[in-house]
This record gives sequence, C-alpha cells and structure tokens, in this order.
Amino acid sequence: MTNQNKRVAIIGGGITGLAAAHKLELAKAEGISIEYDLFEKSDRLGGKIQTEYVNGFVIERGPDSYLARKQSMSRLAKAVGMEEELLANDTGQAYILKDDRLHPIPAGAVMGVPTEIQPFLTTKLFSPIGKLRAAGDFFISRTSSRDEDISLGHFFRHRLGDEVVDHLIEPLLSGIYAGDLNKLSLKATFPQFQQMEAKHGSLIKGMKASRAQQPKPIAEKPKGMFLTFRNGLQSFVQAIENHLDADSIHKEADITSIQKEDDQYRLQFANGESLLFDEVIITTPPHVTARLLSSYSYFHYLKEMEVTTVATVALGFKKEAVHNPYEGTGFVVSRKSKHTITACTWTHKKWRHSTPEGHALLRSYVGRAGDSAIVERSDEEIVEAVLHDLKQIMDINGDPEFYRVTRWKKAMPQYNVGHTYKMAKIKEDVMRNLPGLHLCGAGFEGVGLPDCIDQGEAAVSRILKG
Repeated sequence: MTNQNKRVAIIGGGITGLAAAHKLELAKAEGISIEYDLFEKSDRLGGKIQTEYVNGFVIERGPDSYLARKQSMSRLAKAVGMEEELLANDTGQAYILKDDRLHPIPAGAVMGVPTEIQPFLTTKLFSPIGKLRAAGDFFISRTSSRDEDISLGHFFRHRLGDEVVDHLIEPLLSGIYAGDLNKLSLKATFPQFQQMEAKHGSLIKGMKASRAQQPKPIAEKPKGMFLTFRNGLQSFVQAIENHLDADSIHKEADITSIQKEDDQYRLQFANGESLLFDEVIITTPPHVTARLLSSYSYFHYLKEMEVTTVATVALGFKKEAVHNPYEGTGFVVSRKSKHTITACTWTHKKWRHSTPEGHALLRSYVGRAGDSAIVERSDEEIVEAVLHDLKQIMDINGDPEFYRVTRWKKAMPQYNVGHTYKMAKIKEDVMRNLPGLHLCGAGFEGVGLPDCIDQGEAAVSRILKG
C-alpha cells in the first residue's frame, strides 16, 4: 500500500457495511488509490440476516426478503453472481386477524388506503359507521402544512377514521416498523401520503390517480412484490463476502471509540490496539454509533432514539398436522386484539423453496413498540403462546417437529416524529465539524435491505468524489 492511498474504515458488517465494502472493492479494481478495512464485532457478517438450514427447511431468522421495486439489491445480486438465485414470492390473499377471525384485506387497499370502493363497502372488517367515516377523506380539510411533521396515527385517523387505522392500516404498517403509529413520523416513513394530500386533497383520490398512471399488467399470473434467494438471504451475504479482499475483513473486532485527530480518525479497540483512517463509514445501530462517538455532543438523538425489541418464531410441521382452510400467504394482527402474535406468514405457501415436500412452515412474530415483555420469556413459553394464538384460527394437531425462536433486542429503530429534522441537524454538524465521517444504516434513512444498500453505496460515492 502506498502512502497516497486513502484509507477507509467500515464499522459494522451488516448489509450496509457489505454494500460499502463491495463498492470500494470495485473502485480498487478500477485502479483508484483507496484501501478499506471492514470491522465486525461478531464472528459473522450479515447483521440481522441469518438463515438456518434444518432437514431441508430454509429458515430466515431475520428479514426474509426485500421489495422487488427497490432495485439496488437486485443490482448488487447481479454484481456478485446471484441473479439466477433470485425468487419471487407466491402471491395470494393476505388477511387481518380481528378477534378470532381472519378477514381478507379488501382488494385495492394500498398500505390500507382504499382505491376501490366496492371491496370496502362489502368487507366485514369495519362497521357501517367506520366505512362512512373513511369516506370523509373525500371532503375533510388537510391534516398538516407541507413542512410540518406529524405522526402516522394522527394523519390517518384524521383522514380515514379510527376503525380503518386500528384494524387495517396499523397492523400493516407496524409490520414494517414494529412501531407505534401514534409516534412514527409521517415525513420519515411515508412522505408520499403527505404529498398526495397536498396535491389531491384526499388520500383515496391521490391513490387512485397514482394507480391509474401505472401500466396495466399483462393478463398472466401476478408476480410477487418481494424477492429472496433460493438458499436464503445468507447465501447473498456469503456471495458478497467472496467478492471482497479477505485481508480487509476483520471479524470479532471490538471498537470502543472513534476520535478525530487532525485530518484523520483514530479507532480504539478493546484489545488496546488503535488504528488511523482518513474516512470512516459507521453502519452500527444508532445507540452503538452514539457510544462510539461519545466524545462529541452532536449525537444525543442517536443515543435516545427509541428502539423496539421483537422475536421471530419459526415452527415446522408435517403438512397433515396443519389444517388451514384459508388460501393465502399469511396475516397481520389488529393491535386492539388480545393476541400475543403480531403477524404470521404461511411460509410454505409464500416461499415454496423454504419447505420440503409434505411439510408446513409457519413463521410468527411477537413483540411491538411499548409491549415486548413476551420476548424475555423462555423459548418454550413463547412457542406455547404462539401456538395458542394460531390454534384459534387453524386446526393444528400436536407439537411442531422443531421450532426456532430468534430474539432481536433493541433491533428496530423507530422513526418517530421529528426524525428527519434531527437527522438533518446531525448531518450538518458532522459535515461542519467531523468531515470524513459517514453515518448510515437502518436507523437513518430507511429500514429495508435495499435502503441500507443505497446508504452504504452513497457513503462510498461521497468518499470517491471527495
């Protein structure tokens, strides 16, 4: 390595850090004078991506897929030779669990917002008064000014009423963020709805106009909105790692602090070692990032940022043990229900590659913002609670052949009201006082896997331009 090579440190080996490392690897291959080192505290890369293989089952313990329309992940898959391994989900009816009954999500509902009137008129998910209140969206006043940030709960309740929020929008959206709708920021999560209201004066009108502009699908079996890999998401992580310089990857590297020294940054390690770098990309969870940068006063919001604890519960059965009268791929649960689970995917129906012939795989979720005590219980207690809920809806005979409980403690960063403004302030402070430091990851500008990839690659683009 020559003295003129710029040295870049990447902190965190999740998908954000891996995307950054891959882009730097490509830059090196093009002859750019740059070196990088990726530091991961654990003994494996991939962060929340964890796939387990059990007797022919492919079990995702963290995320199980990504939105196909967000193309950065598919592009990265192609770059590392994984394009042929991509699979779309099988489509089917999705449901809402209200009380002990599954209700089909009304046709034409986009994130819970109706675009077709007839299915909303006929659904038993809402009372006649609830339906009438939702129709108020056509004529009620705007909820907020263009620059104002309000909660998703306030926004949707104002436009569509409590019933549609409690029994449709909240379970759908909290499935993405595991958050409290009454705290989550409209600007940080779904700014397009605020823009729709401003332009059309109505969410329903805005959504219908948006759908009308989309090309009409060719009459064939609808494609799934999500993509994953034949051998699980972990196979993608492995493929990226195989494209990186092995000498640049450092696992079980415990960094305790990051300090600016003149025009460089000193990384202090728990073993007493320290290293200097010209640029640092930090992809760790917000509270970890705040701890690494505790010498500076700019990161209080990251330290205080709310995070939710959740768990995934995978249950494997012989197919004949599960009598499921519903055609579809799974359901989400109304927050007002008495159930422990927040959602369940009939994985063997949604992702057929995941389950060997003659078996069924159910993947449930527990824990939500303000209510994650269940996650602290033993595996056996969690499985018992999940089975109790599932048996209210389906006939399940006997115990599962196996189960996997995966706890994700403080794993879901909450984009609460004011998030975008606070992040803008942090960016401004970093640019002015800590040039060469780049903060990114699920806690910043999007929680989905492609969002994280975008952020990691954008950090490298800034470095290469600099």
